[in-house]
Parts: sequence; structure tokens; C-alpha cells
Amino acid sequence: MDLSTNISGIKIDNPVMPASGPLVGDYEKIMFIDSMGVGAIVTKTISTKAAQVPRPCIYGENNFAMNAELWSELPPEKWIDEILPKLKKNLKKPLIVSAGYSKEDMEKLIPQLDPFADAFEISTHYVGKDYNTIAEIVKTIRKNTKKPIFMKISPHIPDPVEFTKVAIGNGANGIVAINSLGPTMKIDIKNRKVLIGNEKGQVWLSGPAIKPLALAIVKMLRDAFPDITIIGVGGIKSADDVIEFLLAGADAVQLLSSALIYGKDIYERIIKDLPRKLEKYGFNSVEEIRKTKLDIPNVKYIANNPIVDHEKCTLCKICEKVCPYFAITIDTKVHVDPNKCFGCGLCESRCPVKAISGVL
Repeated sequence: MDLSTNISGIKIDNPVMPASGPLVGDYEKIMFIDSMGVGAIVTKTISTKAAQVPRPCIYGENNFAMNAELWSELPPEKWIDEILPKLKKNLKKPLIVSAGYSKEDMEKLIPQLDPFADAFEISTHYVGKDYNTIAEIVKTIRKNTKKPIFMKISPHIPDPVEFTKVAIGNGANGIVAINSLGPTMKIDIKNRKVLIGNEKGQVWLSGPAIKPLALAIVKMLRDAFPDITIIGVGGIKSADDVIEFLLAGADAVQLLSSALIYGKDIYERIIKDLPRKLEKYGFNSVEEIRKTKLDIPNVKYIANNPIVDHEKCTLCKICEKVCPYFAITIDTKVHVDPNKCFGCGLCESRCPVKAISGVL
């Protein structure tokens, strides 16, 4: 099974990479992630000064993580003089160096980082929403490197297509979509306080909860820009998720929050599972997935009522409880009132034993 893919001329053995964050924050951590079999490495974001990170800084639940970290807590000199030279010597796969944030930062950083990078990922989390500012940052980076440039888009950008148009028009090769969502907040009711965060009690949210948003933005960008590199990130926790991002239009993917929630060996588990999942869905390669057109059915405005498989049904009553149109009742079996049913599809999506069909 061929899992290889290509990002702006850089061939990688499989489409799975770490996203920039705490698990790629120094040499030892990076080499551990490398041992998981990822296709390429992305560093934590390097800036012109070390970040001052509030503690505690990471909170996790089953489907999301919250993170108050900023960029690398290590000064750029530590990266440039120690970490990156060791990676250049010992890492046997492409290295994408994440850097941020301002035009002035890029003037200083890119010439020093360029000897070690196979490509650059540029975070725009803290540079605002002005496209002229984005344009100037990309121009400055391009002036200082010939390597591929991937601009990472934050969900607060009002027009992802315009952001991408500006980035590509000024020298970028592709987009990483998306960064974490925020600001968000976690409140401790018992102690009447905000649990973690900055001086405003704010944190950034990532993990499976943001996957639907990330998929939509990846698809939006692929429709608008058929030929650029798109790296999908946001909520990936399984081989199925990887395939979904590839079908939406990504050339490769990144994940990190799921490793914080489900364990650092998730990279190895996903990569080992990919061949089996490709075979299950009838694909022979990652490239074949990337070339597959994702079908979007014509929108219809009439209801399809649910069909209940009474042999599968366990009478759990979830469908009855959640139906927003009060169309489902249950006694010894499930009854659907076609006069009340709106054909919304909620019952089918929530059935734990897949006993309902015909709507979605």
C-alpha cells in the first residue's frame, strides 16, 4: 500500500505529521515523535524571544484540549545553535520549521533558520486579520528563503479564501488549515474561578471538537485553489479522520491535541492502521484518495422518513428522547409518525446500533 504524498515538491512517506505544539518543543521530544513513523516533522513555533507560559497551561477532556501555551518557551538561540543543528544531522525526514510572527520577526529569523529547514510553516495567530499585514509578512519570508512556505490560517480569519489568495499571491506555496479556536474558557464551578488561561482567563481550543470546522475550511480552499498545497489539521484522532481530510482536499495532515488526549503513541497507531483502512474503503494509495472527487448531493427540500430495523433496535429510546419534532414514540417497538417527521436525520445519526436508516 503506497502511503506516500507530496507537499510542494517534498515527498513524504506517509501523510501524517505532528502539528506545532508542546510535543515538538525540543530535540528529545522531536526525536520521539520521529520514532512513531511520521512522514515529516514540524517544530514548535520559534519566535524572536522565548514565550512566558502561564501554568497550568493544558486541560483535556474526551473530545477537546485547551492550551494556554504561546510559542516556544525556548529562546531562538537555543534552536539555532543547538536543536536545529542536531536535527539536521540526525533527522532522516523532512523538517518543517514553524516560525512567527511579525514582518520584523521574519527579517531576523528566516535567514538564521533557513539552513535547517526543508520548508517553513508560518503561524499568523497573533498578527490580526489585516490582509495587507499578511501580505507583508509573506513577502518578507519569500525575500529570505527559496524553501516552500505554508501559511497557517486561524479560524478567526473572516475570509479564508481571501487570506489564501493574498498568501499565495505574495509568495506562499500553501496553507495549513486550521489553527486552534478561540479565545475559549474553562470555569471551575466549585472554586468559582477560571481553571487555566492567560491574564484574561482565555485559552485556545483544539482536538476532535473542531474537526468539522477544519474539514469545511480545507474543502473551501481546495475548491478555490486546485493546485496549491493544503495541509489539514484540527481534530484528527484516527485513520478514518486522515482519509476524511484527504477527501476534503488535503495533501497531508497534522495532529497534536489528540496525542495529548489519547496518548503520544497515537501517531504510530494511526499510521499502522492506514493501510487497512485504505483497503477497507477501496483505495490503493494516498494519491488515489487525493484524486477522488468528494460528492456533494443536490440539496432537496422534502423529507425522507426514517426506516427502523426492529431486529437491530434495542429499544434504548435515544431516538424518542432526542427527536425535535416529537415524531417518534416507543412501546414494544419504535413508531414514526410521518405527519410529524421533518426528515431532519438526527435520529439516524444518534442511533448507537445503526438501526435507523433512510434519512441521511
